[in-house]
Amino acid sequence: MTDSTLHTTEQSIPKIAIIGGGLTGLFTATLLERIFIEANGKSVSPKITIFEKSRSVGRLATRYRTDSATHKNWQWAFGAQFFTAKSADFQQFIKPWLQSDLLQPWYANVVDLIPSNDAAQTADIKIKEQWSSTQARYISAPKMTSWGRALADELKHTTINFKTRVAPLRKEDFVEQNEANNKTKLFDENGNSLGSYDWVICTTPNGQAVELMADSNFEELAKISEAQMQACYTLMLGWDKEQLLPTALNTSPPLWDVAYVQDSVLDRIFIEHQKPDHGSLLPSITIHARNDWSEQHVDDDIEAVKAILLQAAKQALSWDENSTPSQIDCHRWRYAATLKQLDNTEFGILVDEPRQWIVSGDWCGQGNIESCYQMAKQTVAKICAD
Repeated sequence: MTDSTLHTTEQSIPKIAIIGGGLTGLFTATLLERIFIEANGKSVSPKITIFEKSRSVGRLATRYRTDSATHKNWQWAFGAQFFTAKSADFQQFIKPWLQSDLLQPWYANVVDLIPSNDAAQTADIKIKEQWSSTQARYISAPKMTSWGRALADELKHTTINFKTRVAPLRKEDFVEQNEANNKTKLFDENGNSLGSYDWVICTTPNGQAVELMADSNFEELAKISEAQMQACYTLMLGWDKEQLLPTALNTSPPLWDVAYVQDSVLDRIFIEHQKPDHGSLLPSITIHARNDWSEQHVDDDIEAVKAILLQAAKQALSWDENSTPSQIDCHRWRYAATLKQLDNTEFGILVDEPRQWIVSGDWCGQGNIESCYQMAKQTVAKICAD
């Protein structure tokens, strides 16, 4: 599809499948809808289908529990805690949600925390920085999942099929009819047809993309395997009252919002109830383990991992039997962080030109949420150029 054929008819408009309903998939669908509508007004609707294996969209994960006595929630952003917007085009993209307060800047006080080896002493906490408007970090409110759901709700010409696991693509699923009308057949894991598409865009983590493309003769398969991702374990803690918090957390005014933990299996600690628009929460703390440690233990029993992380958190925050958390949970992300290339280069999207297959995702860039947007932009530019 060339720029001139953006002005198209209902019969000629391409059918586009997006595998993965994370932010890359949602951004891609959003930008595709916008460019089609800008070119055609409301006379032609793009035909976009997102296939998502889980029951929800977006990578901005939130977990919460409700206290039966107070009816208040503990809440943990156990995936991405925040994101940045360094490029002018991404700043422009997020502006509508900033204006609606669904996205908000988070001016957190950040410290370095060195756990004490003596159980009777508290950690050594040193002021590191305060995040500012110069290079803001943004969160979604009231939950980190709110933005992903808003993106999905605002899609007018995209169908999202939840709990649908697309089967690995095979070379025989590509049907070459003529230069302008090649199709790829997609199937679910049970062999049921999901339809035929002009473009197939895979936005899953690279480990899952390798599985989807392994037997397809995808032209850039080797590059998918080159990208390396590491796991992350997340520990979620909650207390019934602020008065029960360990001393390191219970200061007035609050001393810190984010702590970089030194000399520990832990990486960072985030205080959830001190974030913007989170003041009604019960005390909730999210802790990310180090990625290298998580990768080494990615296949360990999660209860054993939870016990190790809990002991490390106790050492970092120095709680006693009177300030022990009442809520404890742990989650494993198998594909969480992208290892940067030594020369700091990015893959960019990977394209199989003849079959019009694209492999995309934040791991094709810097591994962050802004990369989701940049890869979506590259994908849309490629579709519009062909």
